[in-house]
Amino acid sequence: MSDNTTELDFGTTAQKATDGEKLPVVLLALDQGRYDMTRSLDELRALADANGMDAVAEVVQKRATPEAATMLGEGKVAEARLVCQNVNAAAAIFDGELTGSQIRNLSAALQLEVLDRTMLILEIFRARATTNEGKLQTELATLRYQLPRLQGLGESLSRQGGGGGGGGGARRGAGETKLELDRRHLHHRIEHLEEKLKEMEKRRSETRRARQKNNVPVVALVGYTNVGKSSLLNALCGEQIFEADMLFATLDPTARKLVLPSGLQIILVDTVGFVSRLPHHLVEAFKSTLEEAAFADVIIKVADAGDAQAAEQLAVTDEVLSSLDCESIPQLVVYNKCDMANAVAFDPDILLTSAKTGCGLPELLAKLDDVLGHRVRTIELVLPYDKLALADILRSRGSVAAEEYREDGVFYRATVKIDDLHRFEAFLV
Repeated sequence: MSDNTTELDFGTTAQKATDGEKLPVVLLALDQGRYDMTRSLDELRALADANGMDAVAEVVQKRATPEAATMLGEGKVAEARLVCQNVNAAAAIFDGELTGSQIRNLSAALQLEVLDRTMLILEIFRARATTNEGKLQTELATLRYQLPRLQGLGESLSRQGGGGGGGGGARRGAGETKLELDRRHLHHRIEHLEEKLKEMEKRRSETRRARQKNNVPVVALVGYTNVGKSSLLNALCGEQIFEADMLFATLDPTARKLVLPSGLQIILVDTVGFVSRLPHHLVEAFKSTLEEAAFADVIIKVADAGDAQAAEQLAVTDEVLSSLDCESIPQLVVYNKCDMANAVAFDPDILLTSAKTGCGLPELLAKLDDVLGHRVRTIELVLPYDKLALADILRSRGSVAAEEYREDGVFYRATVKIDDLHRFEAFLV
């Protein structure tokens, strides 16, 4: 078994879809009045679409307390079964987390495969992860989620076994033995993955230290999934990473160099997107990736200008950032996709942008220059011909706006970092 795979799997029907085919699924939900059910189901439908599924029907029950065995009441489960049969559904997806026994009971009652919201997100994560770290983080989150649900994830884990008449001579069933073996395997694999991710985190920390040593500012793009973070990065840095109008189009963090109008070089980092009610263990599994935001010099919080729930999106973002202790880091709020909505920014601290048309991008870069302005200084100097080695520092760690050869040396108008200013003081004009 390779380091990037596990023998245990949810076995979702998404893996059986052929190219270009979307599998019909039915959405199930229990409305206890705790959140906007319409909004939640819309998001679940988008998650299903991102996983190659087509939500053709939905069954929602309003109920104060869930049914212990199946979440939904007996009558609603019977209704859901008829709906699944009528639309020839390949699977049902429950909008929330289910226990292993609830998954088993619902699957038996509906006579088809049942996933819950977290399982669906994990499937998307597994399909989208491209780097080794992303794949390991996804597998770790999957295994942690499977561990308490082993007994309910398949009939092969049944505790029923023949033989033995009770007492000390009774034999344990084959299912119980398999359950113990699977549990032991998961514990071993989880420990192995945690060790590998710790090693990767050490290397990530070394990269961060190198950035800090070179005094390269880091700006992190964070926000709800599908608000256009990858599109913004491509618009600012050039077409380099995959983007699409779907949830979790990109999963692994991407870092690109960007030169601001002042000449200051920064590192722009695109991080994994959030969704509402993102399970805590998923945040934990991807914490090393999300910590790119925690170590950033500036955080750009991106929301969808065309979404009526943009404020809620930002609230989800703030909640995750708070869990990473990012409150002290300067933060900018950007409403992206303003070309798709009649968005008006009443708050002067809110920037409107469109990665598609380029609207607002110069203002965003200028704002970053303003926030990071204390890092650089524009100078004029003449470097003697025997000191031209210093020009490499001007170009590699700053930017050159003008260059002119003179009798006594080379004149430069350049932007340099404050930390490098002492190198050029003797040559300032």
